[in-house]
Amino acid sequence: MATLRVPDIVPSPAEDCKTLKKAFQGWGTDEKAIIKVLGRRNASQRNNIRETFQQLYKKSLIDELVSELSGDFRKAVILWTYDPPERDARLVNEALKSRKKGIREFQVIVEIACASSPHHLIAVRKAYFSLFDCSLEEHISSNVSLPIQKILVRFISSYRFNKEVVNSSVANSEAATLHDAIKTGQLDHDDLVWILSTRNYFQLRETFKCYKNKYGSSIEQDIMASGKGTLESILKVAIWCIDAPEKHFAEVIRASIIGLGTDEDSLTRAIVTRAEIDMMKVRGEYFNMHKSSLDNAVIGDTSGHYKNFLMTLLGAKI
Repeated sequence: MATLRVPDIVPSPAEDCKTLKKAFQGWGTDEKAIIKVLGRRNASQRNNIRETFQQLYKKSLIDELVSELSGDFRKAVILWTYDPPERDARLVNEALKSRKKGIREFQVIVEIACASSPHHLIAVRKAYFSLFDCSLEEHISSNVSLPIQKILVRFISSYRFNKEVVNSSVANSEAATLHDAIKTGQLDHDDLVWILSTRNYFQLRETFKCYKNKYGSSIEQDIMASGKGTLESILKVAIWCIDAPEKHFAEVIRASIIGLGTDEDSLTRAIVTRAEIDMMKVRGEYFNMHKSSLDNAVIGDTSGHYKNFLMTLLGAKI
């Protein structure tokens, strides 16, 4: 399901570090060498490279990348080089520090809370505390107003059961509970928030199926029919991330490239965070939804080393 292509024979971390060090030296940076090394290593391998680079040269690899690279290429490479929990913690922090917070910022938090494994979410929360001397829940509470605060805190602090256990009678009952809350406009109702933030993903997918079978429309359709505000949009993102994360990230990529200009931050985030998880599914969903190639869309809207790095993460042979 991942698009990341790791070579059959991977050099040792020390060899990779020497290649990177050489890429940083001289009059110009060898961006192709950086892409060839970092763009074809998994999270564990990148972690070993970071640690070995520090041991060999007494310098931070991240700091070297900051000084040697620029623009969207630098942002993408650095996000990719971070340990995934640290990367996601930094993405959330950046969203919370934004002066104008809207669905674009809030969806970053929802993605991490609802499209991640329970173990990864715990690791993100630990990383957040270590990096910023504040719990993620506290930071959300002090930077986001109700009712959105309530929903985000519940999502980010949840710990879902991570096995495929489904109870059909519970799904049927909770579909009715969700329907009642939505139809009465109580989108922050305690029962609705509890169900969406507590039940395991498999149980919720069954509940969403029951909802559509009983009421003739999907739960996200009914939510969006009740209003077009930020709260409705957040719940839609949460449901898509729970039910079919590949559908959500296909739409993030589509929204980032359609129209005038490119939202490079969103495009980078979607590809960097899903390349090792389900980007093959995202690619397939993109084609199903838009009858066009995700790869061609990225190629058409990006350029230079930034384009080459994203395409490398998408599995292209650059």
